Amino acid sequence: MPYVTPEQIKSAKRMDLLTYLQHYEPQELVHFSGNVYTTRSHDSLKISNGKWCWWSRGIGGRSALDYLIKVRGMTLPEAVMQIDGQAVVMPPVPSKALEPAEPRRLLLPEKNKSNDRVIAYLTGRGIHSTLIDYCIQTGRLYESRYRHNAVFVGFDPQGVPRYVALRGTSGSRFMGDASGSDKHFSFSIPAREKSTKLHLFESAVDLLSYGTLELLSGRDWRKDCCLSLAGVYKPKKNIEESTPPAALTQYLKDYPQITAIALHLDNDAAGRLAAETIKFLFPSTYTITNEPPQRGKDYNDYLRIMLKGRHGQER
Repeated sequence: MPYVTPEQIKSAKRMDLLTYLQHYEPQELVHFSGNVYTTRSHDSLKISNGKWCWWSRGIGGRSALDYLIKVRGMTLPEAVMQIDGQAVVMPPVPSKALEPAEPRRLLLPEKNKSNDRVIAYLTGRGIHSTLIDYCIQTGRLYESRYRHNAVFVGFDPQGVPRYVALRGTSGSRFMGDASGSDKHFSFSIPAREKSTKLHLFESAVDLLSYGTLELLSGRDWRKDCCLSLAGVYKPKKNIEESTPPAALTQYLKDYPQITAIALHLDNDAAGRLAAETIKFLFPSTYTITNEPPQRGKDYNDYLRIMLKGRHGQER
């Protein structure tokens, strides 16, 4: 179990939810009216006057720490690390001044001396060592020093790190972004040679799972470009009012040769809605195919099902 000090807890409690969302998850913050805000994930959760209340569940609080524990389901250490370990606590800002913030510098977690825990974590999820080695060698993956999280790095076309997705490796369900992450430049793997096709996934682990399946099938796992969306894409209730995923829009802008997109989103209601929305929002100049996993909820589920079947046949 991760350990956090009383000083870290005290520091984390000082951050109110509005400040947290403004600085670290601005895409989740929605202005409701006046000085009242809500979140994109929970429209019955209202934030005002330094407090928040999730009316549909009858729970509330003051701090971002309360929110991460009560709403996100994090443990106290995970919530403290999300605020204090992966982000620099900012002083509260007036709620009425939601002015565009200057671009923030990406804070890359310090590297651990080895990547043993990350390698064991991904290997345990069925990811082939060839893909793990490639990601480590190209700087796309490493293990953080203090939390031993898996650090998935996204680069811009110039090779500059612009985004970091963090994933717990010790049995916790911790997931988050490093402070200063720009979701326009999510984790991706380029094609070995110039390709006109892009494969799209919800997470880095799903992307690596698909690559593993390709490799095990005897195909070139780097034949086409692969991009993750840094999480679930949630369109608006009215599809016409939705905006495309930032990472996908940026990728198509940076790599205009792409003409075909294969959607490998989760095999659930949210994934199906996201896929249909993306197909609706992009022009017919793109050939878009819907290719969810044939079995399981996501591509990592599918990979592990296939590996289990393969091991059973070998016996």
